[in-house]
Amino acid sequence: MAEIRWFGHNGVRIRAREATVLMDPVGRATGYVMPKQTADVVTISHDHPGHANLNAVKPEYATVTGPGEYEIHGVFITGIRTYHDDAKGAERGYNTIYLVELEGMVVCHLGDLGHALTEEQAEAMANVDVLLVPAGGDGANILDPLKATELIAQVEPKIVIPIQYATDAGDRGLGTLDAFTKQLGVEVPPPEEKLTLRHGDLGETLRLVVLTPESEGKR
Repeated sequence: MAEIRWFGHNGVRIRAREATVLMDPVGRATGYVMPKQTADVVTISHDHPGHANLNAVKPEYATVTGPGEYEIHGVFITGIRTYHDDAKGAERGYNTIYLVELEGMVVCHLGDLGHALTEEQAEAMANVDVLLVPAGGDGANILDPLKATELIAQVEPKIVIPIQYATDAGDRGLGTLDAFTKQLGVEVPPPEEKLTLRHGDLGETLRLVVLTPESEGKR
């Protein structure tokens, strides 16, 4: 069983039997305040204070910061080199997409992806079950809603969890979730504090899951 929580912006924690994986620990610059975390593995999509708040993570943990294949605490992680813009990194630099294999499922975190996938990148993501996708972009820094939904159609995940969009707590400069869900052609479901998932829970049709950002301000 895997438990997925969202801490706002790109910050996501996956707890599973094998290990706890914390992805892009969120910093205060985004408006969110992430409670102190314990993790076995921390992944960083790119070096930015809003995505790499390692001060909020208790030692000891392993850090993954770029492309490659890793096996840590029984968890398989694949990092795929991408870019934070549509100009092969010339404007905003690199980004790393991560595929995390645990509990018989593949969870994909897109980070700050700023361009459409190549055929090779899409092929590497062919077995994604859960896709964490930035949903509030304007196309300048991250995918806009149209490109985000085109990517979802290309990857064909079973579950989509939107991240990095405007909420009452943070990222107020980004777009809201409504534009993304309208483009996706679904209504916004009631938000959940966490997603608890087994492989057997995965259906044949796309499911949108909206998570409430967990932050110190809620405690």
